[in-house]
Amino acid sequence: MSNMGARVARMFRNFNLENRVHREISKEKPRAAPRHEVSLPPSAGSPEAVEAAESVNQKNDPLLTLLKSVYVESKDPAAPEETKEVTVGVEAERRQLKYSLPAELYSMVELTDVPKGKLTIVEALKALSSHQRQPQMWTPAKIAQEYSLDMKDTKALLEFFIPFQVQIIPPKTANAKQIKAS
Repeated sequence: MSNMGARVARMFRNFNLENRVHREISKEKPRAAPRHEVSLPPSAGSPEAVEAAESVNQKNDPLLTLLKSVYVESKDPAAPEETKEVTVGVEAERRQLKYSLPAELYSMVELTDVPKGKLTIVEALKALSSHQRQPQMWTPAKIAQEYSLDMKDTKALLEFFIPFQVQIIPPKTANAKQIKAS
């Protein structure tokens, strides 16, 4: 059915094609817009070119004296002599780590303390697992007090940060292959 429709459409598209083409070709072509007059640069041998080259190569004493009076001093922003003062505040307070991994085992830098209001990954996982196992004992308020955290941040941590969990979903059919736990 669609093949028939394509044939009919092609017939109407090609109907009287030659006459339409001849009519379009015989139309008068639009004229191009007039070009603006352009002054050509002086040629290499003309007197204007020689005069321009001389004025460029000539020293201008007033400008030269002004240029000599300019003094520019720059400093490297990462220079060691300029040390920025650390403001003593909430961020400067630090607390000792509660839990940590052995650094030499995992080739990490040994951390001894962290800023208040911050957690390491190990501490976050420990707090989450404690809350998951004993939610009555490890309430958000106790976790916030234990790790010097803000209550709002602690509630967000417990709500949105989900530790890795393995869930084994049984197959729908009895004869499906299954990975056996070792």
